[in-house]
Amino acid sequence: MTISIQYVKMPNSETLTEYTLGKLQKLGGKYPRLINANVFFKIENDASGIDKICEVELSAPGPRIFATSKEKNFEMAVKETISDLEKQLKKRKAIVLHH
Repeated sequence: MTISIQYVKMPNSETLTEYTLGKLQKLGGKYPRLINANVFFKIENDASGIDKICEVELSAPGPRIFATSKEKNFEMAVKETISDLEKQLKKRKAIVLHH
């Protein structure tokens, strides 16, 4: 699986990149049909302090899979987004196996 990580209007972070790559490689190990992943990190102006956004778009056979989350820090946002993607991939895998 090819992984592309982009930081939108913010500086790059090596530790965040390594953390995200590790999580996505685990996901790629569970679901080998994944082709590529596009990850976007953004910071939104929000007074509540929950302003870190992680968006992930996965390419696999069939429709694209997309998830996003907004949390206090990027690690929590990545974890939540990966969790949402896993739920979507489990549903798709169950549908494919039944047909």
